[in-house]
Amino acid sequence: MPTPSIVSQSKGPNQPNLAKRLLFPNSTGDIPPLFSSPNTPPELTAEVYDFIALALRAFVNPWWTKITRYDKQFLPDITRILTHVVRALETRVHGRDLAPLVFRDVPTIVTQHYRDYRNAEAKANSSYASGGALPIPVLFHNLQPHMAVSADGSIDEEYMRQIIDHILKSCLPPEDYAPDPERFVIREIVLKILLKDVIPKITQPWFIHKIILDQLGQDDMVLPESRPESPAASPLSFHTLIVVFLSAIQTLSGTCLAMINAYKQAVSTIKRVNQTPTRPPISRRVSTPLPVPLSPSISASSSVSSYTPSQDTTLTSNPPSAPLTNDYALPALYLVSEIFSTQARMAASSIMHPLLLLAVSFTPFLDRQVATLPFDASADVVNPRLLPYLLMQALSPKLLLTTIRNAKRTLFPNGYPAPPPIDPTLEEQAQMRARLLAYRGKSGWVETHILPLFLGPDPSMTLATAIDPLSSRECNVHLIMLLLDCIIGTLFPELWGQ
Repeated sequence: MPTPSIVSQSKGPNQPNLAKRLLFPNSTGDIPPLFSSPNTPPELTAEVYDFIALALRAFVNPWWTKITRYDKQFLPDITRILTHVVRALETRVHGRDLAPLVFRDVPTIVTQHYRDYRNAEAKANSSYASGGALPIPVLFHNLQPHMAVSADGSIDEEYMRQIIDHILKSCLPPEDYAPDPERFVIREIVLKILLKDVIPKITQPWFIHKIILDQLGQDDMVLPESRPESPAASPLSFHTLIVVFLSAIQTLSGTCLAMINAYKQAVSTIKRVNQTPTRPPISRRVSTPLPVPLSPSISASSSVSSYTPSQDTTLTSNPPSAPLTNDYALPALYLVSEIFSTQARMAASSIMHPLLLLAVSFTPFLDRQVATLPFDASADVVNPRLLPYLLMQALSPKLLLTTIRNAKRTLFPNGYPAPPPIDPTLEEQAQMRARLLAYRGKSGWVETHILPLFLGPDPSMTLATAIDPLSSRECNVHLIMLLLDCIIGTLFPELWGQ
C-alpha cells in the first residue's frame, strides 16, 4: 500500500479555510479585521467569520447557486454589509452604559411579569374572566398588552421586520443600505432565526426548566424524598475522640483559610474598583426629569413599549448638583422577593429586610455615581463602582468567544444545520419539573437549616409557585418581547424618539 507523500500531508493545513474561500475568494492575504477595537483577540475574529460563513453556506448558497453558478461576489457583498453592522454594534455597545439595563431594567421587567401573571391567575375563576371562560394567557395579555404580540403568543412579523430594517439603516452607510437584495437577505435570515428558531424554543416552559437544571448541575435522577438512614452511633472511645478532634481542627483550618482568601479577594477587588479611571464627561440633553417610583411596580409594557420622552427644557442657571446614584442592587432583591414570595412568610421577610437595608447602606459603593459638572449642566462625570465594574469584567471578549463557539457547535455540529431536535414528551417534561421541585442543594446543612427559613416548611410548594409564572408559552413570549424591546431601545435610543 503506497504511503502518502509529504506534499499531500502538508497541503491540508495550508488550504484556505471556509471563511476565506466563501467570504474572501479574491483575497490572497489574511482575512481583514472584523472588529474596530485593536485589542480584539484574533481567535474571536476567526470564530465570528467562520460562523458567518457557515450561516451563508447553509441559508444563502443553496438557492443562490440555482440562480447563477458564476457570480461569486454575492456572498462577499453580504459579508461586507455584516462587517459594517458588527462594527456599528460594537461601537454602540462600548458607547452605551449597560449597567442600568442589566441591574435595573431587566429585573424590573421580570418582576412585573411575575406580578401580572399572578394577578391573571387570581382572576382566572372570577367574573373578570367571564366566569372562568377566559384562560390565563388572555387575562395576562390584557394586563400586559404588546402591539406585536397577540393573546395566543404569535408575533407580528412586520414589527420585527421593521426593527431589523431600522437597525440596518442605523448601522450601514447609505451606499450599502440603498441596494435592496443584500439588505433583504440579511433581514430575512435574522427574522427567520428569531421567529422560527430562537423565540419559539426559549419560550417553552420545559426549555426554561432545562436551563435552570443545567445551571444547578442536578443529576437526571429525581432526588429521593426520604434521606437514607444514618448508621447507628458507635460507642464513645478514645479513638473516636481523636478522630472528632482532628476533624474539627481540619474544618476550622479550612474555614479560616477560606475566610482569609475571601478577605484578600475582597480587598483586591475594592482596590481595583477605586482605581478604575473616571469616565470622561458624557454630554446629555437636559430634559424634565421623569418621576421615579419607590418600588418597581410600573407596568413593563408602559415603561418599554409606549415610552415617550418629555420635551426639552432650557435651564438658564444650574447650580452644582449633588452626586446622583442609581439603585442597581435593589431591583434584583425585589425580583428575588417576588419570585419566592418572601412577603408571605415571616422568616423569609426577616432575611430579605436586612439585605435591603444593607443594599441601601452600601449604595454609594455598589452603584454607579454620576456627578454633574458645575460649569456644564449637560455633561456628567461617571465614577464606576462595584456592580458596574463586575459587569465590565464579565462582558469580555472571552465571553463572546465562548458564546460564538457554543452557538456554532449547536447550530452547525457537522458544518451544516443540525436537524431540529425532538421536543421532550409530556412525561419527560413532567420529570424535568419534578427534578427541579426536588432540588435541595448540594449541602445537607443548607437543606436542614437554610431552606426551611427561606422557602418555608414545604420547599417544593414554594419552588412550584416560583416557576409557575414561567409555565405559559404565551406569557413567556410577552416577556421575551419586552426584554428584546428594552435591549434594542438601549442600543438604539432613536427608536424611542430620543
